[in-house]
Amino acid sequence: MHIAEGVLPWPILVAGGALTALGTAVGLRRVDYDKIMSVAMLSAAFFVGSLVHVPVMGSSAHLVLGGLLGIVLGWAAFPAILVALLLQAVLFQFGGLTTLGVNTFNMAAPAVLCHYIFRPLLESRSPKQRNIAAFAFGFLALLFSALLTAGSLALTEGFLVAAVALLASHVAVMVIEGFVTMFAFGFLARVKPEVLEAGGVRPQTS
Repeated sequence: MHIAEGVLPWPILVAGGALTALGTAVGLRRVDYDKIMSVAMLSAAFFVGSLVHVPVMGSSAHLVLGGLLGIVLGWAAFPAILVALLLQAVLFQFGGLTTLGVNTFNMAAPAVLCHYIFRPLLESRSPKQRNIAAFAFGFLALLFSALLTAGSLALTEGFLVAAVALLASHVAVMVIEGFVTMFAFGFLARVKPEVLEAGGVRPQTS
């Protein structure tokens, strides 16, 4: 879901850059030394996962893993995604430097939002509730990211069709993201619960 260079007008670029700067500042203030490794690993996972993409007019369809980053990192998803997108723009020309702020906000803000909505459900004693919450985390994080990206394109003259195509192309990916997030959460809860606890989630495995 990288918006390419030269697509968006400057007001959207400036607004996206300002919001990302704010989110990154909050994220960096909330990162402690115990969380640095988790931030680095998930930033790398985001970097690799979103390299496999299918071009869609002005954007692309690929795994984002925003739900997983939101579960583990919370606000730290902003700097993690920013670094990954910066490297992708510099090394592979995915997205771009001028659209870095917009692309980061579109992917990181939903991760943070879902963190606050679903975190209590992830701590439920019911395995079914935990699985549903983790699936919804992944599905809705990508849905909100797709809506923000499509909205950015829809506000640009001549890109309404591209915005609709973007949403349509990501429906299947949203379902995949939901299952990936659900299985990843279940695995971490059983094997490495301290990773989730560093993000403020205290899973119940009984």
